[in-house]
Amino acid sequence: MMAIIPATWDMYDMFQAVIQAPAYHLIFEALLIIWIFKLMFSKAYAPNKTILTEKEKEELIQEWQPEPLVPDVPDDHPVLQAMNNNIISGRPDKVMVINGKSVVNMASLNFLGLLGDESIEAAAQKALSKYGVGSCGPRGFYGTMDVHLELEERLAKFMNCEEAILYSYGFATIASAIPAYSKRGDVIFVDEGVCFAIQKGLIASRSVIKYFKHNDMDDLERLCIEQQKEDKRVPKKAKVTRRFLVVEGLYAKHGDICPLPKLVEMKWKYKLRIFVEESFSFGVLGDTGRGVTEHYGINIDEIDLMAACLENAIGGAGGFCCGKKYIVDHQRLSGLGYCFSASLPPMLASGAIQSLNIIIDDPGMFGKLRNNCTLIHEKLSKIEGMRVVGDPVAPIKHFSLSEPSDDRDLDNRSLEKITQEAMQRGLALTPARYLEHEEHNLPLPSIRIAVNVKLTEEEIDTCINIVADSCQAVLSKSS
Repeated sequence: MMAIIPATWDMYDMFQAVIQAPAYHLIFEALLIIWIFKLMFSKAYAPNKTILTEKEKEELIQEWQPEPLVPDVPDDHPVLQAMNNNIISGRPDKVMVINGKSVVNMASLNFLGLLGDESIEAAAQKALSKYGVGSCGPRGFYGTMDVHLELEERLAKFMNCEEAILYSYGFATIASAIPAYSKRGDVIFVDEGVCFAIQKGLIASRSVIKYFKHNDMDDLERLCIEQQKEDKRVPKKAKVTRRFLVVEGLYAKHGDICPLPKLVEMKWKYKLRIFVEESFSFGVLGDTGRGVTEHYGINIDEIDLMAACLENAIGGAGGFCCGKKYIVDHQRLSGLGYCFSASLPPMLASGAIQSLNIIIDDPGMFGKLRNNCTLIHEKLSKIEGMRVVGDPVAPIKHFSLSEPSDDRDLDNRSLEKITQEAMQRGLALTPARYLEHEEHNLPLPSIRIAVNVKLTEEEIDTCINIVADSCQAVLSKSS
């Protein structure tokens, strides 16, 4: 009897606890008990298996058609035709030989005419004899040679920066630099007119991308104000969110210059980190070719990161980034194009060093280039039925139909015919090419015209006459 009393008291205590427990607690425990019983007695899900006969299996196999590894490309595709029909013999200098015919070259991006410089070739040949053809390794794995360090030092000194980092491929430079800093959750404000390399870097960063209208500072400010409101709404997230602003110094797809003074003002006003891609402004803009910062007279320390390729004005290969030492050093550990690509061939690095020597010793070439750009821009704008877009001092110009149709393919064919007609008359031009289904903001079809500092006024007049006659011959037939 005495042994039963403690058990009775325990049950009494449990009963009292149940009575005194809050109602929500009892309901929650009851639901848990019901859910446990449901799991214990419910049947495991087993999908219905369809058993096919041998005849049905054979029919399915016969009906299956594999998708092609690559989509069909027509034999008359303009790019394939250009590869097969326009074969260059020798250097693509101011005058080059295509299919055995000598033509003036306004297609290659050889703005400073350094491609055929004998002193650059001599420096490259000397490096070839000393180092061999390639490095056969990334910079961090026995791919760094003294000539790479010398070029980085020279570039940093030329751009008045603390340090520079060298990439072996121009396209990969900005495409690697962006994801090295901006990560998932960060916000990047980007001009919708940026080049394809920047677009690939944005995708790789997995950040929140906010495009603003091309060179439209009011639209950029609108996006910044919206972001400020979002930050106030979620302050905890705002503390760990970094904000970047990515633009081009000279836009490859439009031929115009970014409004850098206003961009710098926006940087400080809205606490942004600004990246400037200068592949088409480095070695072009400014009194000494130092790019868009020199063009506007802005201290380069206002720019968090500057990137450019050495494949246009310099006439070499690869690219570089420059800025503060702690910023550049970060890319040596996280810039994928730097860490995992074989380093720039030493002979190309030696050629780039000699190109810098030429630029420093002859700053007058930049005034000559600006004069040629302005003159060509003025003369192109007078051709009937066509228009030239971009800044007059830009060495890359887009020449398009003044009244484009609604059919993009038709406009592309018309421009292609103009370039073919110009080729027959002794001038090499090229239509602007894009990956049309991958570009964020596809510009209008155009002919891309590259200005060379070596062109004389007489040669410019001859080239403009060829362009005008070619346009008239093609447009008169289509009208």
